[in-house]
Amino acid sequence: MSIEFVARSLDEVRFWSRIMKEHSLFLKLGFRCEDTQLINEANQFYALFEAIENKANGFNTNTDPRTIQHFNSEVHTATSHIWVFKRKILGLILRCQLPGANNFPLLVDHTSREAFYFRNRLEELNSGKLEPLPDAIITENVFFLKIMADHAKFISHLLDPSERQLVEQARGFSDDFDKLLFQAQDLEHMKPQSQTVPLLDQFLDDNRVSVKSLRDFKQTARDLINACRIKSIIHPLLADHVFREAERFLFIIDMFEQHLEGNKVDVHQLQH
Repeated sequence: MSIEFVARSLDEVRFWSRIMKEHSLFLKLGFRCEDTQLINEANQFYALFEAIENKANGFNTNTDPRTIQHFNSEVHTATSHIWVFKRKILGLILRCQLPGANNFPLLVDHTSREAFYFRNRLEELNSGKLEPLPDAIITENVFFLKIMADHAKFISHLLDPSERQLVEQARGFSDDFDKLLFQAQDLEHMKPQSQTVPLLDQFLDDNRVSVKSLRDFKQTARDLINACRIKSIIHPLLADHVFREAERFLFIIDMFEQHLEGNKVDVHQLQH
């Protein structure tokens, strides 16, 4: 355990605990008035992850790594519980036991995939896995490309149908990210090794260009929603939420590229 472990852990927990907290709110807003038990559970998860977020903000990189390892385990348990909650909701929707609720099945599945990702990331950190392998880089991109494709679909369905130009733009992004996702899945099946760094470089470059375009679109949509200049049923916090996740993806792409650059240096040094 090291300072890097502490820094990485706190970064992950601060980001994803806020995401989990906001998921609780979005799910609650989609329930019917009579779904009091589900609403209460969502409120409890909101409070739980708000407390986790606040606790994480109280730590710093000088905190004892063993304390952070224990904290990660606590957060892992909370995240496992919210994952179960989300899968329960999805099951109710798919069995038509929440008729009239306003949570898309894909949105609930989307939020559960993010909880599963966060839970796995905490396990990796506590096991000492800090640096990504080539296969892990591709797998991570598959995850985030699917997230971005989902976001575009949600936006297109939550905009008012009269916002034809924005709806078409969102559908275009959905198509673009579906194609990028298929390409990433093909690459994942090929499982390129570390000596194919140029291939991974190109893969990350292509993704960055597309994610930046989607990030800018989300930022514009968020600002227009906040200024009440477009018609939609998108909650302003949801608009900011999906924008932050695009920013997160760009941050991860940059981190992966820095890792690959470091590998290039290592290989060069070995050759000389």
